[in-house]
Amino acid sequence: ASLGPPEVNISSCLNCINVTIKLPTSHFRKNEKLRSLIDIYQELDYDITLKTLDREHKRPREKTTEEIFNTVIEELYPNRNYCVSVTVTASLNKHSIPSAWKCITADSVAQQDYHIGAIAGAVCFSLLLAGALKCMHTGGYILQKKSLPHTLV
Repeated sequence: ASLGPPEVNISSCLNCINVTIKLPTSHFRKNEKLRSLIDIYQELDYDITLKTLDREHKRPREKTTEEIFNTVIEELYPNRNYCVSVTVTASLNKHSIPSAWKCITADSVAQQDYHIGAIAGAVCFSLLLAGALKCMHTGGYILQKKSLPHTLV
């Protein structure tokens, strides 16, 4: 029997991709209950293949003892599209079906900083404006309730 395909979800982070992997379900039952691959094999290997427009890169094989886990692929180029596929194998079972390709663009520093800066700037400006209006109102420059004495007009 082949293992797979695993369920894969990806999200972008700063010059990196966060990969969440859910192991494929097994077809083995024990006392009518479906057993997980971890129950059967204790430990599984997984391979992540990273694909860009011009090349494919197979990352070093890693091990897992968890049903759902995540890993981060770092040191990627910002604003570049990356696709990820994961294959799960066991020491006793090398037959596997890779996951479908999932693609995403790695975030860049500039974009994130720009969004944070724009929001922070807008909040600061609003507070300053509110403060200035409050001072002007307290000082009597705006929304005057009483008219000025005739001599000051």
